[in-house]
Amino acid sequence: MSQPKDEHHSHPAGEPAWKHDGVRVVPGNNLDGNVPSTPGMDRKAAINFARVGAQKLWAGTVTIHADAKTGAHHHGPLESVIYVVKGRARMRWGEQLEFTAEAGPGDFIYVPPFVPHQEINASATEVLECVLCRSDGQAVAVNLDIEPVEKPEHVLWVDPTHPTGGV
Repeated sequence: MSQPKDEHHSHPAGEPAWKHDGVRVVPGNNLDGNVPSTPGMDRKAAINFARVGAQKLWAGTVTIHADAKTGAHHHGPLESVIYVVKGRARMRWGEQLEFTAEAGPGDFIYVPPFVPHQEINASATEVLECVLCRSDGQAVAVNLDIEPVEKPEHVLWVDPTHPTGGV
């Protein structure tokens, strides 16, 4: 069976196409903690330009200790997706972090570009572990000095497919 022609990469004579430019596996114990961070969280890169040559996305992990919260921040023009692996995430967002929603294991969280937000570990005893993906290979984190409202408004997830809202 012939291999697809690779228009973008040259390979040494006799070496199979895609050997060094194909699939990459980044072991979970080999993530890069040298990324822009926000107070209150431990962010580590798995997939980015520097590590694997990713052009249009960034992926990694974020851990928030029990009963802890991050500082307010946004990610510039990037879209973010957070997948909750373990624990309970409480998200606050808005100009004064006036809105809130929670997510648990198996839930996905979408954060649009430039939206000020804060991640909170809603558990006083369990660590919050998440997988994070962004729409560019750069790790952008713009920390903000926001005075949050005391009681944020709870917002249910509502979309055209789920008009009654979900958790």
